Amino acid sequence: MLLKRSQINASIALAMATFRDYGISLPEFAYWTVEDWMSKGPEADEIRACMLGWDVTDFGQGDFTRIGRTLFTLRNGSMRHESPNGGYDKSYAEKLILDPEGQRSPAHFHRTKMEDIINRAGGNIIVQLTKAGADNRPSDAAFTIAVDGVARRMRPGDSARLKPGQSVCIPPRTIHQFWGEDGTGLTVSGEVSSLCDDHADNCFLEPSSRFPEIEEDAPRRHFLCTEYPQAVRH
Repeated sequence: MLLKRSQINASIALAMATFRDYGISLPEFAYWTVEDWMSKGPEADEIRACMLGWDVTDFGQGDFTRIGRTLFTLRNGSMRHESPNGGYDKSYAEKLILDPEGQRSPAHFHRTKMEDIINRAGGNIIVQLTKAGADNRPSDAAFTIAVDGVARRMRPGDSARLKPGQSVCIPPRTIHQFWGEDGTGLTVSGEVSSLCDDHADNCFLEPSSRFPEIEEDAPRRHFLCTEYPQAVRH
């Protein structure tokens, strides 16, 4: 079952409302409609090249309420594009993530990206962690992570519970999943990381597609970060 455009529209609307309710402000381009984008020229090329903006996916699993993500990328660099004026060589990225209770991404790790997952507001976040072995499968080795800068010894599959304001640092090659804890309500998490390359740096334990195939069952309200039209040349 494909991810429906109506689900994407509803999830973006929920994210906008939740961020607003928690006092989290978004940049202007978060609200650009399809019609707005049709008039945007090369001045918006950084948004296009660095895949800033809305990112809604079911990872090809066909079960968005259980395996899915609604993210907004605020800033990022790009290894694939260069700006004539510079500016795409940022070595850092930042995202906001809507965390409904129980919804998560597939278990995965990043080959090079280091990230902090931060509970920005709302309920609790459960972060489950395991190190990846040389074969890219879960390792049975114990490991150490830092929660708010405090070292914590972990066994494979252990979880950290993050209350609002808390964060965990996830080094490369650390398998992780995180989700909103049942009974604690909608949560907004943040991701601050090194440069994010979602085309090449994700290693999923099970077959998954980072970006979805979409059933166009409703008009598109906002472009996803993979859908932007080419710049209008004025």
